[in-house]
Amino acid sequence: MDIATIAGFIIAFGSITLSVIIEGGSFSHYLSLPAFVLVLGGTTGAVVINTTVDQLKMVPKIVRKAFFAPKDNPVKVIDQIVRLAEKARREGLLSLEAELEGVDDLFMKRGVQLVVDAVDPELVRAILENDLEIMEARHKLGENFFIGLGGFAPTLGILGTVMGLVHMLANLEDPSGVSQAIAGAFIATLYGVGVANLVFLPIAGKLGVRSKEEAQIKTMIMEGILSIQAGDNPRIIEEKLKVFLPPTLRLAYETQKEKERVSA
Repeated sequence: MDIATIAGFIIAFGSITLSVIIEGGSFSHYLSLPAFVLVLGGTTGAVVINTTVDQLKMVPKIVRKAFFAPKDNPVKVIDQIVRLAEKARREGLLSLEAELEGVDDLFMKRGVQLVVDAVDPELVRAILENDLEIMEARHKLGENFFIGLGGFAPTLGILGTVMGLVHMLANLEDPSGVSQAIAGAFIATLYGVGVANLVFLPIAGKLGVRSKEEAQIKTMIMEGILSIQAGDNPRIIEEKLKVFLPPTLRLAYETQKEKERVSA
């Protein structure tokens, strides 16, 4: 699980709950089934209109990316590429074909296979870059899905408020219920703005971060594969790939590798 996502939701909704308690309010004042149905149903309908069936089928998988940390570990990726480089340097590029079964990342496996097949380096780069662009475009669809939810929800909330006010004005013969009707009308706006800024837009933002992280790892893999094909020294390849690591992770990686070299 992605602790940051879970902690963020707990802090956000916990703050709202604490605010209501401090004010001495009642949670029942914020409950409105008509407003809930209008905002949730209307937002869902608007996004469905704005989305294809194939994209809707991908929603569960997209949401999972926001709540679960990525499987790719950049340090392990560097180690794997360096091992492949060492094998290629000792036994030649064709020897890498025997290593393909141990490569789980499909992007890396495709790149290594292209190198084994003696494809021109420029063509290898073009194929992998195209694969990367398509991946980023696919991720952008998921991000845009939740941006759409975040855009429609407040608008539907305002629509619910207007509808509530119209209903109130149509029943002014009962002045005793005016204040309650006004409060109820604004609950729809509360729902719309709340769910957009506490759920939909944050998820869209996290998906954008996940996409950039994955794209960076794929770029690192591509540079590593091209370096192997060029016959670069494994130590030089390691140095090239370390620049993709965040400073703290890079320092930890270098410290660990230095300890391994000393002990060896």
